[in-house]
Amino acid sequence: MFTFIDNNGCKVNLRFDEGPFDIEPKHVIVFVLYQGKWLCTINKKRGVEFPGGKVEPGETLQQAAIREVYEETAVHITDLKWFAYYVVHDKVPFCKAVFTGKVEKVDPFIGEYETIGMTWLSTEELMNHSNLSFFMKDDGMKKMLQEVKYHERQW
Repeated sequence: MFTFIDNNGCKVNLRFDEGPFDIEPKHVIVFVLYQGKWLCTINKKRGVEFPGGKVEPGETLQQAAIREVYEETAVHITDLKWFAYYVVHDKVPFCKAVFTGKVEKVDPFIGEYETIGMTWLSTEELMNHSNLSFFMKDDGMKKMLQEVKYHERQW
């Protein structure tokens, strides 16, 4: 387990296994690396971040991951794999499940909802971007990027 304090001052436990969970995951984040670049969404309020969001009633974590990536980026993904989960010990603790996925198809981004589109960034561009979401700047995100790069070589 990797433990750190996030940029909001909350303790976070990051694990790279499938459980058992201290808290049931109700949020998802998806890492998609395609042609050497990371798929990111541009959130109107928070800035650049990996796609993800809340699980809707009746939806599995995997269904939520696929839906959120498409809604936020217009990218269809396949080969969804469990990667990690982390628990944020906020006033009301919550858990996020982290997946990796592969690009199947990219549709034109024509709508605007929570995001204003997507961008593809190299690891260096991502680490040095001037408009990163607060959670993209914490030690847990850096650790997950290290781990996903390692695991991609294994797959």
